[in-house]
Amino acid sequence: QVQLEVSGGGSVQAGGSLRLSCAASARTFSVYVMGWFRQAPGKEREFVAAISRSGITTDSADSVKGRFTISRDNVKNTVYLQMNSLKPEDTAIYYCAAAQSYTLSRRGYDYWGQGTQVTVSS
Repeated sequence: QVQLEVSGGGSVQAGGSLRLSCAASARTFSVYVMGWFRQAPGKEREFVAAISRSGITTDSADSVKGRFTISRDNVKNTVYLQMNSLKPEDTAIYYCAAAQSYTLSRRGYDYWGQGTQVTVSS
């Protein structure tokens, strides 16, 4: 089992940047695929980005392509989400999650962090 602790959320103006971090408790962090998801009020939780165990393969939602970058440090047991050129529609609670195999579907993720609020004002 792995515990995930998310940090780095906050409020920012449109066009600004934030970096989210997700620290994992597992000593075997590198065996997990990691993903970021977000949920806006009244909407379903949606995929944002995923990264393979080695970090070589990444995917991101069309809505964030070119603005958000997912990365991981398997020595620090941490996955990051660098968010640039933020827009008001990026406002949501952001979650990190761990999966046993590579997937973009939230149903494939077994472990979830507590979420962090990101608010982007216009």
